[in-house]
Amino acid sequence: MFRGRSTHVLDSKGRLSIPARFRDILKTRYDGRLIVTNLPSCLAAYPLEEWRAIEEQFSQFRFGPPEVLSFKRYLLGAAVECPIDGQGRILLPSGLRMEAGLEKEVVLSGLLNYFEIWNKNTLEGELQNAKDNFDQYSSEIFTQFGSGQ
Repeated sequence: MFRGRSTHVLDSKGRLSIPARFRDILKTRYDGRLIVTNLPSCLAAYPLEEWRAIEEQFSQFRFGPPEVLSFKRYLLGAAVECPIDGQGRILLPSGLRMEAGLEKEVVLSGLLNYFEIWNKNTLEGELQNAKDNFDQYSSEIFTQFGSGQ
């Protein structure tokens, strides 16, 4: 599982070093391939197997409501396989970097079966918002989903 956060610097070509602990998970638990797509404020990086499960879910909606098609266009249409090179880096396409506002300093944040790639300043604002609303969020999550046990 992908856990924790780490700060990295994109090189001038847009290459990003994947932390060794994340690479180990990709090699031991998955086949090592990585799919990267956009989310509204960041990028999401999925092992190929996890990404295929998402595609399978969306394949049920061939035509569907307009919001489903719009969501598919945004999420699935941007997905790119980003091979990991011999030095443990991936090349993030310029379009995805621009969409997520990635410049030099980025943060990788593990979210169990995938990880996110954030502009450092954007993530700091997101984390501050979560901290400021922690009690409200935890109460709502508990009410909606229970204790998780």
